Amino acid sequence: IIGGLRRIALTAEAIVPAMILIYLSACLWIILGNVEQVPQAIATIFNEAFSPIAVAGGMVGALVQGFKRAMFSSEAGLGSAAIVHATASVKYPIRQGMVALYEPFIDTIVICSMTALVIVITGVYNDPATLAIREASKGAALTSAAFGTVSSWFPGILTLSVVLFAFSTMISWSYYGERCWAYLFGERVSLVYRVLFLIFIVIASVASAANMLDFTDLLVLSMAFPNLIGLYLLSGKVNTMLVDYQTRLKSGELDQEKSQSH
Repeated sequence: IIGGLRRIALTAEAIVPAMILIYLSACLWIILGNVEQVPQAIATIFNEAFSPIAVAGGMVGALVQGFKRAMFSSEAGLGSAAIVHATASVKYPIRQGMVALYEPFIDTIVICSMTALVIVITGVYNDPATLAIREASKGAALTSAAFGTVSSWFPGILTLSVVLFAFSTMISWSYYGERCWAYLFGERVSLVYRVLFLIFIVIASVASAANMLDFTDLLVLSMAFPNLIGLYLLSGKVNTMLVDYQTRLKSGELDQEKSQSH
C-alpha cells in the first residue's frame, strides 16, 4: 500500500489469478464429484426462492440482502472500477469498459454461483448442525462447513482463498480511496491517507463483523447514488463513443491500426 499503484498492481497481478484458480478448482472438485446432484440443486434454489412461504415471509428481505451482497461483491454501479481502469493508456476507452464487464461476471456470476451450488449440493444449507452458522449469517463459515464434507483438510483451501481475497481487496480499495483523497487534498498528502488506511485495517480487524458489514453497506450506498446520477448524465456520450467504436470495428479501421502498430 505504501508503495503506491505500481506495487499494488504487481501484487494483485500475482495474487488474483492464483486465488481464483485455487477456489474454483476446489468448487469444481466438489461439484464434479456430485455432478448428478447439480440439476436437483439448481431446482432447489429456484423452488426455495419462489415458494409461497418465501414469497409471503421473506422474499423482499432476501432480495434486499441479495442486492446488498451483489453490489458489495461486483461493485457494479459504484464507480470504483473506473478509477483503476482510468490509469490505462488506451486510444479507445470503450475497450476498457468491455474489459471491466468481465470482472463482475467472474466474481459474482461464476464464483458466487459455484459457491451456492457447493453449499446446496453438500446439504449444509439445511443441516441442523449448521443452524447456528446460518442464523448468524456467517457465509464463510457455512462454505467452510460445505468444504469440510469432502475432506478434513478442504476447509484449509477456503481459508487460504479468503485470506487472498481479503488481501487483494484491501490493497485495491486502498488505491481507490487514495485517488479520491488526492483529488480532494492533493498528491502531496497521499502518504497521510496510506498511513490512515493501514491504521483502520487494524481497527476493523477487531471490530464486529456484523457492524462492519452494516457500516460498509451504508457507505457503499452513499457511493452508488451520485455515481448512478453521473452514469445517467453521461449515458449519451458513452453511447456516442460506443457507436463510433462499433463503426470503426465493422469497417476494419481498427484492424488496420493494429497491423500498422506492429
